Amino acid sequence: MDKIEFNTKVVQEVNSLNSYALYFTRDEENAHDLVQDTMLKAFSYYNKFKAGTNLQAWLYTILKNTFINYYRRNVKANSIISKSDTISSADLYRSSLRNGAEGKFVMDDIEHALSALSEEYYTPFSMYYEGFKYHEIAEHFNIPIGTVKTRIHVARQQLKKKLKPYRPAAH
Repeated sequence: MDKIEFNTKVVQEVNSLNSYALYFTRDEENAHDLVQDTMLKAFSYYNKFKAGTNLQAWLYTILKNTFINYYRRNVKANSIISKSDTISSADLYRSSLRNGAEGKFVMDDIEHALSALSEEYYTPFSMYYEGFKYHEIAEHFNIPIGTVKTRIHVARQQLKKKLKPYRPAAH
């Protein structure tokens, strides 16, 4: 299947994706945004789609994983953000100690650690991080699931070692 045919088939699934997204979001505007994100990922990962497999199921998986990742980020962000009208002096002090520059250094270190991974570990790890399931990664590389799990595990261990200074101190 060439890219034009693939794009045409993906666009034909928009209505069913909207219905599926509405099931998750319960809001039409959020559902539309979720479908847009799903379509963007589908077009970006065109080369990972195996011709002859179920396109709709593949798109549904991307949509569901995108929603789950968004939901997790939202829950994490909401747990960090104070819902109180008053901010304690301790919170102000902690806030003043952190700034955007520190975050940039952390991101630079993460990017450096990721770039140090060999391709055989980086690609399965990044696919898993983006929401692909073990069996999807295994099918993509035509390798056993156990090998995929091992490569992701090794990548995590290498990243933990390189990012050790960021590990919280043990109490």
